[in-house]
Amino acid sequence: MSTMKELVEYMAKSLVNHPDAVVVREIERGDAVTYRLSVAPDDMGRIIGKQGRVVNAMRVLLRVAAVKDGRRATLEIV
Repeated sequence: MSTMKELVEYMAKSLVNHPDAVVVREIERGDAVTYRLSVAPDDMGRIIGKQGRVVNAMRVLLRVAAVKDGRRATLEIV
């Protein structure tokens, strides 16, 4: 398991009320990686945050971690 996937999982589980419902899928395309995060429906607002601030902060942290590995990473909420 990659450390970036663990990072996304850790951030999401510490924000939601149902951490057992957090699922992160990793999709690799060349040097780019997409992480698809799914949570319980009632936790969606906690992940997105007001005006998307929480998810944008998660994306920034993920991008910084990816740059250290020499890769590009994106985060999608499904």
